This record gives sequence, C-alpha cells and structure tokens, in this order.
Amino acid sequence: MARVRVRVPRTPSATAPTLELAHRPHPWSRAAGLVAVVLLGAWLGLLVVGNVRVPVGPMNTTMTLRPSLTGGTKINVSPLGALSLDSHTAPVRLDVNVDQLDPARSQALVDHPERLSGLQDEVAHDVEHGTLDLAVRSCVAVVSGATALGLAVYRRPRRALAAGGLALTLLAACGATAYATWNPKSVLEPRFSGLLSSAPSLVGNARSIVTEFDVYQQELARLVTNVTKLYDVTSTLPAYQPDPTTVRVLHVSDIHLNPASWKIIASLVDQYKVNVIVDSGDTMDHGTSAENGFLDPVADLGAPYVWVRGNHDSRVTQSYLERIRNVHVLDDGRAETIAGLRFAGMGDPQFTPDRSTVPGAGASQEAAGDRLAQALRTETADGTPVDVAVVHEPSAARRTDGTVPLVLSGHLHHEQTEILKNGTRLRVEGSTGGSGLRAVEGEYPDPIEASILYFDRGTKRLQAWDEIKLGGLGLTTAEVSRHLPKENQPGASPSPPSSPPPAGSSPPPSSPSP
Repeated sequence: MARVRVRVPRTPSATAPTLELAHRPHPWSRAAGLVAVVLLGAWLGLLVVGNVRVPVGPMNTTMTLRPSLTGGTKINVSPLGALSLDSHTAPVRLDVNVDQLDPARSQALVDHPERLSGLQDEVAHDVEHGTLDLAVRSCVAVVSGATALGLAVYRRPRRALAAGGLALTLLAACGATAYATWNPKSVLEPRFSGLLSSAPSLVGNARSIVTEFDVYQQELARLVTNVTKLYDVTSTLPAYQPDPTTVRVLHVSDIHLNPASWKIIASLVDQYKVNVIVDSGDTMDHGTSAENGFLDPVADLGAPYVWVRGNHDSRVTQSYLERIRNVHVLDDGRAETIAGLRFAGMGDPQFTPDRSTVPGAGASQEAAGDRLAQALRTETADGTPVDVAVVHEPSAARRTDGTVPLVLSGHLHHEQTEILKNGTRLRVEGSTGGSGLRAVEGEYPDPIEASILYFDRGTKRLQAWDEIKLGGLGLTTAEVSRHLPKENQPGASPSPPSSPPPAGSSPPPSSPSP
C-alpha cells in the first residue's frame, strides 16, 4: 500500500500543495528483517561472550551455548574424542570443552582418596553453578548482541530495544523447551567418537550403568572420573576393568575377505576383554579353497570364535574352520555352551557368491529358520534353553521369534535392532569388513561395524550393547554408542523371560528382508 503525503511549500508564492507517494514496507518483510537481525545479533553475542570457564571436579572446563537444530550436549575431551548426549531438544546445544586437568586438585585426590566419595556432590554442585552462570551470561550476550546489531541496522533506539526484547523472548522460549525436554538419563546412552582405545574407559561399564539409578549425579561424576583417568599425568590410556558379573560378546559379520578386520577384532577383544566372538557369516567372498588361508588368524584372536555359514561361505569354508582350534561352528540347530552362555545356530541354506538370486530363496530361508526354532524348543524342553541364536539372514532369524531371547544375524551390511512380535530381540550387525572389496564400488566407503554385547552372568540376559563404527577405506573416524534394552532403563522392572511356543508350532510368517 502507499500513503499520500501532503507537502506545503513555505514560500509565499506557493499556490497549491505538492502531493508525493511514499512506499511503506510490507509488515511481513519488516518482521522477517527484524527476526533476521535478532538471530544474527544473538549468535554474534554468544560467539563473543557466551561462554564461561568452570572448574568441574579436578578439571577446568569451558561451557558454551551454541545454536543447533537438534540440541543435546557435547563433551569434548581433546585429543581423545567427544561424548554426545541427547540431553534435551531445543535450538541450542550445550558444549563442554575439557581444557585441562588441574594438577593441584588432581594431586589432592591422589593424596586423599577418601575425597572421591564426595566427588559426585562436588561435580553436581560445580555443574549446577556453571550452568547458572552460563545461563545469565548467555542471556546478557544474546540481548546485548541483538540490541547492538538492531541499533546499527535501524539507527532507531525503539527498534533496537524491540530487537533486544525479541531476543530475550526467544532465549526464554529456548530455555523453556530445553527444561521441558531435559533428559538427565541421556548419560546412560552416550555416543563416543574419537580414539577407539579410549572408548571402553570413557563410555564406562554396562553393569554399573544398569544398576545405578541416581542418574544425574552418579553418572556425571563417573564421566568426570573417567576423563580424569584419561588425563593422568602419565599420559597413558587406562586399562578397561571389566565387570566380573558380565559376559562380553563381540558380534562381527560380513567380513568379506578384508584382512584388516582381524587386527580390528583382536584390538576390540583386548580393549573390551571380550569373552566370546560371534561371526554371523559371509567371512569369505567366493568360498573357494584358495581363500582358506585367510581364516588362519582366527586361532590367535584371543577368544572363542562362534561361526555360522553365510551365503558367501561354502561347505569347504565350513570344513576348514572346523579344524581350527578355538572355533565353534554351529549348524543344523546344534547348541554349545561357551563362556557361560548357550549358543545355537543354523548355516545359510544358500550359496550365492555371485550375488545371484535363486528361485524360492525366501522360502528356503524361512524353512531354515523354522528348523532352528524347532531345535531351540527341543533345547528348552530338555532343560538347556539357548541364550543366543545365530543365523546369517534376518529373514531366517525372524522365524525364531518367541523361542530365544536374542537372535544375531548379518547380511544387510548395516546395523539395526528390532523387537519381534513374540518378544525376541533381533540384532543385525553391519559389515565388519567394510563390505570387503565392495567398499570401493560406491561414492563413499562403507564403515567397519561391530558390537559389544553385555550379558548378565547370572540371568544370561542382555544388559546393554555398544555399537562401534569405524571409518571405511581412507577414513580415520571412530564412534561408539551405548544402548540399553527398554527393560534395563532406570525405573523399569525387568520383563519376565518369554515362554516359547508349544512344540510343533511356528511364529507367523514374515516377509524376508531384501
């Protein structure tokens, strides 16, 4: 719209007023411009003064608020890596940078170990004080930045004050959203990225995570304590101390003739003190006898090796592995007890190293799964129930639903977890070989994936698992993320073991995975 402005000349000779048309900005454009100024000014304010240095226990840290689309908290432990927590959902993220370990406070803990008992309260108090200080400082930074930029852009105090007021309103809304979605239990499922050797100590022990329910103080103190260990003056990474009440299982799959996988597996066995290695197949690529020498390092991995045949593994491959010491080949539903857990498995009914699709493939997988399910029912009826079933194809694994608490598979070359209809948990492993030679076929290399599964030694139930992801060819990234079964979340009562269906029955049919 345009408004008419009447201008009357001041000279006596003027006989008529002059009419001018002055264009007025559209209200939506003015509002969008003001919002842009507020957001930019608030961001600049946070960059300049929106951080606070806080001593947290024996460490000096810097806390900062940053704009983010997902929110959460990121704890940077340079140079070892970072912990990411889904602590809240808001357009701001809390960054905590561990700057250094204070020598005086660290030495005081060494000289007076009794002070460790009060470390939880001290850490909680330090974080609370730092968060409050950060909130006040960020509020001042956001309002000041938006006001200053509004004054520079509009040159009018009223518009500048409006920008500052809008910035304060937006910050309050962000704070309210973060408070409403605040999840202190996010420390139970951290994601670690960085040096893989430091992951076990930094992420922590599965058993203690499950049993400690005073989440915020205890887990935060545990993280601080572990980081303190990593910054020890000796500059050596601490050895992971496994909980004696857990059995640790390393799940690998789809190695596809990648020789680097053996060194990675051996490293994980050493770092996590693994009790059992489970390989859900496709260790080879073509299954020929010429490839058999690739399997020789299995004997020296440092833990029993449980293996089932994949569709790239031949009977020749299986026979060769059966002759290697410390290898337990499972097929036709055969069960074995290893490291206190009872495993049963079924080899893949197909052998398709050329990646061909044969008629009736889905039906053959389901039939193999049905045979394994029947074997599992027989084991239960004999008083020796199986704790973990192992197959290669997820479509076969789904046929065991209700007959076993956990079934492991591979084949898909990416990780996923699914709770089946009758209560069985299906864990599909990614490619521990980065899909082998196929890693160079796509635009980006496939990651190397494996998992550490933690079982309670008494109940034989899954307590937690760590998903480990390493960068593919030419990449050096590493990420470890902790996951807990729903029944192990704080406050949840453990679900009773699911009773298997009567002998002779089978779970409802399901569509095979691609």
